[in-house]
Amino acid sequence: MSASEVRTRADDPERPWLGSYPPGVPRDVPVGTETIPELLEQAVKKWARRDALVFSLRPGLERRWTYQELWDDIGHVAAALHARGFVPGDRLALLLPNCPEYVFSYFAALRLGLEVVQISPLYVRDDLSKPLSDSRPKGIVTLDILSHGLESVPESAEIPHRFIARLREDAPLWARPFVNGALRRQGRDPRLPHFPFEPFRRLLRTEGKVPEVALNALEDVAVLQYTGGTTGSPKAAMLTHANLVVNARQVRAWLTGYREGEEVLLALIPFFHVYGMTAALNCALLYGATLVTQPLPPSAELIFEYVRRYRPTIFPGVPPFYADIIHHPRAKEADLRGIRFCVSGSAHLPIEVARRFREITGGEVVEGYGLSETSPVTHINPIGVPPREGSVGLPVPSTYVKIVDPSDPRRVLPAGTDGEIAVKGPQVMKGYLDRPEENQRALVDGWFLTGDIGHLDNEGYTYVVDRKKDLIIVGGFNVYPTEVEELLYQFPGVAEAAVVGVPDARLGEVVKAFLVPKPGAKIRVDELVEFFRDRLAHYKTPREFVLVAALPKTMVGKVLKRELRTAPPPPLPPGTL
Repeated sequence: MSASEVRTRADDPERPWLGSYPPGVPRDVPVGTETIPELLEQAVKKWARRDALVFSLRPGLERRWTYQELWDDIGHVAAALHARGFVPGDRLALLLPNCPEYVFSYFAALRLGLEVVQISPLYVRDDLSKPLSDSRPKGIVTLDILSHGLESVPESAEIPHRFIARLREDAPLWARPFVNGALRRQGRDPRLPHFPFEPFRRLLRTEGKVPEVALNALEDVAVLQYTGGTTGSPKAAMLTHANLVVNARQVRAWLTGYREGEEVLLALIPFFHVYGMTAALNCALLYGATLVTQPLPPSAELIFEYVRRYRPTIFPGVPPFYADIIHHPRAKEADLRGIRFCVSGSAHLPIEVARRFREITGGEVVEGYGLSETSPVTHINPIGVPPREGSVGLPVPSTYVKIVDPSDPRRVLPAGTDGEIAVKGPQVMKGYLDRPEENQRALVDGWFLTGDIGHLDNEGYTYVVDRKKDLIIVGGFNVYPTEVEELLYQFPGVAEAAVVGVPDARLGEVVKAFLVPKPGAKIRVDELVEFFRDRLAHYKTPREFVLVAALPKTMVGKVLKRELRTAPPPPLPPGTL
C-alpha cells in the first residue's frame, strides 16, 4: 500500500470519520472493472493446491476441494448450463443452504453472465412463490430435502429448468448410505419430488468449454437480493459485479491483518443472506482463505466443535451465535482466542452480549452495519481498539454517510442529531428490479435512504437508534409485519390483527401478534401455530399471541404500533384465547 493510499489526517470535511480510522486502513478502495469470477480465477492461479472449501455435514464428516478442484467443478456446471441454453442476462435461482452446490452454482452462473436469484431455504409456499413470480428465473437449483416446496409454486412462477442435488452426495463415499436415514430422524424428507427435474450430478459430469462472456462490471447485475427494505412488499435489490467486488475489497481493507492465502473462515452464516454472501463466501474465496461451512442452523455446542477441529481465524456471525455461546455451560472452556476477526452483522448486537462474550471467552467481537441494498457492508467498528459501545462503527473506505431530515432527505442534520441515515458509495445497489417508484423514494441524488434512524458523533461513529418503519429483524432475518398480518386476517375468528417486534435475549427480536376476535369467536393458540406452520418461515411465526378488545389507533384509524410495544392494551380474560 503506497503512502498516498493511507490516511494520515482527516482532511476531508465530508468524511470526518477518517480521523478515527485504524492505521493502515485506506481512505478509498478501487472500484475497477473486474467481475467476481475473474477475481476467483486469479485466486485459483495463486493458491491452486490450497484447500478452498471444506463442507461438513457434522464435524469429521467432511469433503474438501482445493482451489483448482473447485474451479474445475464450477467449470463443469457452467458448461452444463451453457449447453442447456442459458445466456447472459438469464436468471438462476438458488434455493439452497450452505453446501457445495451453492458455491458451484453461484460462481458458474456469474461466470456465464447470469443473474443469481437468492431464495431463502426457509421459505415455504407464500414466501417462495413471491420472489419466483417476481424474478421469473430460467432455472433453479435446490436440494432433495427442500424440493417439495416447489410443488406448490403457482404457474406464474413456472421454471423451465429444475436441478435437484442430493445431500447424501456431499458426504464422503463411506457415509452416503447412512445420510438419508439421519435426515429422516431429523424430520427432513430426502425423497425426490414428482415434478420433472434434472439431477444436479449431471451438471458436474458435463465436459465442455465455458464461453468467454464480456461483462460490464459497473452495469451488469450479478445478484438479485430480495428484501422488503422498510416495507412488507418483497423486492429485489440489483447488485452489480462492481457492487460485490468493491464491498469485498472494503471489508478486506478494514481487516488490516488479513493474511491472504493463510486464513480459515468459519462460515456458519447462510450464503443466501447478503451478509453471508459477501462477508463469508466472497471475502474468503477471493482472498485465498479456506472456507469451512455446513448446512444446518448451528448450536453453541456445534460452534465449539468446529472451532476446536478447524481452528478458524475469521468468524463472521450474527448476534444469536454470540448469545448462545455466552449462555452455554462450556463457554469458559471454549478457546476462541485463535479467532482474530470476529464480526457481528445482520442485526443489532446487544451491548451486554458483546461485553459478556469478551469476558467469558477472551475473544473479541465487533459490530458492523449494512443492508441488502448496499451489498451489504457500510460500517464496521475498528478492530483491536477499545469498543465504542452502542455504535455500529465507522463508514468503510469509499463510503459517505450523512444524517438527513426524515421528512426532507435533502436537509442534512448536524452531528448528534437523530435523523434518517443516508449512505453513498460504490457498494450501493443499481436499484430495485422493476420498482421505479421505490427507486425514486430510496435513491435521492445518489444517496440511499436506509430507513434507519440514528446519528453521527463528532468522531464519525454511527449510532442506530430506531427504525423508520416497522421492520422486525429476527436473528438477522427480516420479517415484514404486513405479510404476517395478512395471514392472521385469514384465520377464522380474527377481526383485527397487528404485529410488532419485541426484544429477545437470543434473537434480538421476535414476533408478537395482537388479535381482536370477532364477536363470539374462540381462538386457540395451537390452531394458530398449526395455521402458520406451512405458510411462512418459522422465524416469522409469532412467538406470542395476545387477544385484546381493541387496538390503539390514531384518529384516522392507523394502528399505533409503538404503543403496542411500549404500552400494550390489557389482554382479554383467560380462556378467551
